[in-house]
Amino acid sequence: EAGAFVRLDDIITGRLREEIAKYPFIDFVREKREAIVAAVTKDAQGLTIEQFGIELIDVRIKRLDLPREVQQSVFARMQAERQRIAKKYRAEGEERAREVRAGASKEAQIIVAKAYEQTQALMGGGDAQATAIYAEAYEKNPELYSFLRRLETYERSLAKDTTIVLDAGSELLKYFERLGPIK
Repeated sequence: EAGAFVRLDDIITGRLREEIAKYPFIDFVREKREAIVAAVTKDAQGLTIEQFGIELIDVRIKRLDLPREVQQSVFARMQAERQRIAKKYRAEGEERAREVRAGASKEAQIIVAKAYEQTQALMGGGDAQATAIYAEAYEKNPELYSFLRRLETYERSLAKDTTIVLDAGSELLKYFERLGPIK
């Protein structure tokens, strides 16, 4: 009985090798395994009953060993294939990232442009109101308006802690003299 099993194992293993050799290795790994096993099972079933009187129900592959000389090249091809796929995914990811960044940049530019437009509109409205207020002030008291405008000019042109020397006939000096001493 043990001899029959050893002989049967040799027959099935040999038949598997013959069948696997008909296909590229990657086909066996990916899609042809079941067809190969089915073909070997069918062939071996006839032999086992005829030669040994044993009914073979099924053949399964427990382990697949490659010859050493082929093993390295198979692993190298598998690794190259995985690297190619990874490179493709990285390229697709980088492209998508560029698209997202471009979209975000465009949106940011639109937001900034709208904000600038609103700012300019508000500033224009404020300038118009200021001009209307100045015109009204000028109509009511031209002398006060003129004085306030000079004060604004001094304020814009003089830095903090600035010492100024005024001419004795200066309007500003005359104004302060009219106010009297500050208490």
